[in-house]
Amino acid sequence: MPGTRLVRADDAAALTDLVVRNRDFLAPWMPLRDAEFYTVAGQRAVIEDELDRYGRGINLPRLIVDDDGAVIGRCYLNGIVYGAFRSCSVAYWVDAGCNGRGVATAALRELIRVAFGELGLHRMQAETLVANAGSQRVLTRCGFVRIGTAPDYLKIAGRWQEHVLWQLIAPTGE
Repeated sequence: MPGTRLVRADDAAALTDLVVRNRDFLAPWMPLRDAEFYTVAGQRAVIEDELDRYGRGINLPRLIVDDDGAVIGRCYLNGIVYGAFRSCSVAYWVDAGCNGRGVATAALRELIRVAFGELGLHRMQAETLVANAGSQRVLTRCGFVRIGTAPDYLKIAGRWQEHVLWQLIAPTGE
């Protein structure tokens, strides 16, 4: 089964191939991106920004890789906050050719172990577009519960859209 690993500076070419190949597939679910995003230089800039935020402890940027180590998706813990909140937001996506094969579910389960184990967080949040039934199934399989909706939550595909909000609390309740 595929796994995850921290993104590295030398992943820019593989990520460029992945985002270019999945541009149309991801378009309904992602913010609009400029042309630079779909270049090696653009992906290198994304990685540099992500690794800077990782170094400050506020995100965890990972790649989803297949059994041979090929990059087949992305997953993230974003907005990591410690102190009394001890929470983060989670996001993920997989290559169109891997959709529906349990890859996102396996990656999310790995992120849950990291968030509640290594990072000692208490809560994870996820947000999905109302129509994103596939992602909602992944969250449900991993134990997330729906906690509400947020109108005009994120600007996706060029317009502000309503999202379903989900959460998962650490099993120990700590």
